[in-house]
Amino acid sequence: MDCIRRVEIVVFSSSIPGLAIESAASAAVTNISADPSGTLQVSKFAVRIETDGGLKGEYVAQWGGTPAVLGQARMMAPFLIGRNPFHREAIFDDLKREFRQYDHMAHGIFDIALWDLAGKAVGQSVSTLLGGYRSKLRAYASTYHAQTSGHGLNSTEAFCDFALECRQMGYRAFKIHGWHDGLVSREIDNVLAVRKAVGGDMDLAIDPACQIRTFADALRLGYACDEAGFIWYEDPFRDSGVSAFAHKRLREKIKTPLLITEHVRGIEPKADFAIAGGTDILRADPEYDLGITGCMKIAHIAEGLGLDVELHACGPAHRHCMSAIRNTSYYEIALVGPGMPNALPPIYACDYSDQLEAIDAEGCVAVPEGPGLGVEYDWDRIRKDQTEYMDFT
Repeated sequence: MDCIRRVEIVVFSSSIPGLAIESAASAAVTNISADPSGTLQVSKFAVRIETDGGLKGEYVAQWGGTPAVLGQARMMAPFLIGRNPFHREAIFDDLKREFRQYDHMAHGIFDIALWDLAGKAVGQSVSTLLGGYRSKLRAYASTYHAQTSGHGLNSTEAFCDFALECRQMGYRAFKIHGWHDGLVSREIDNVLAVRKAVGGDMDLAIDPACQIRTFADALRLGYACDEAGFIWYEDPFRDSGVSAFAHKRLREKIKTPLLITEHVRGIEPKADFAIAGGTDILRADPEYDLGITGCMKIAHIAEGLGLDVELHACGPAHRHCMSAIRNTSYYEIALVGPGMPNALPPIYACDYSDQLEAIDAEGCVAVPEGPGLGVEYDWDRIRKDQTEYMDFT
């Protein structure tokens, strides 16, 4: 039996030009702003899994590659040593139980690497292993949050102009992340103005990212989404997107479908949330939700309930999952803005990209076709930018 003999974790830091943190006192991904003369330093980590027989699986964490997730990865890596890499369900079940006190975010990174290993072992893409049936995915442009001054998305006019730019590029859908202060009147004006600017031939959505402070204000913004014909309304208020009861009440009063559960971890809690009536559409992410294995389970839960699932964020694992999910609509190119690159490090030695320009003329991105995840990582660059290395054997 071929067993896992080694797990490597490589932490690295990259510089992204044209971006900055708007407020040093509240540094977070949601506070990234446009700064033509600035440079944003981002830290991510990569994992490599190797077996006795020389099989290898690898993955570089994207939006899930945070210091908190890295901490869990350190704890989780030793549990993989000696396991059969093809027994993904058994590993999934054991890690789920062993780390039941945590949010399981690191679990997803390792599971994705195991799927990459499995695909490379048989010379097939992860999409093929999943039964994927489409090679192109419709994409939407998902904006950075608004900033209060300077460049980028600093006004309603800037949002309107950027939405029109995206439509001209070929995007047929656009999602707004608004301001951080929860000022609902400005959010309402923005929603209505962007719809007026793009007309009726572009799907629009909004994600306040839990910035709306009261149920009453969330309801007011929901009515604006109804008026503007938005396709979904995501994580409105400050419960952090985890109260099934509150969202059920909101659903009862507005027409726009709610997209909730990005912040609800685990398969069973997401099922409970949907069954309790807290959402119209489930959220899943192979990095956040226990890997490709977990993401597909969530998609099938949604399918069994007659609901859709939308994948959060972007990356090669996300594309492979979406290729095999019928009940989903759009691939999220996140996060983007005028003159603002996606704040993901340049880690590929192939032409894979999740930048704004990654779509084709029809507004679609391609599913990688090579074995495993189908991407080639630039390990020379990752090693050059390495800040920490861990080797588990």
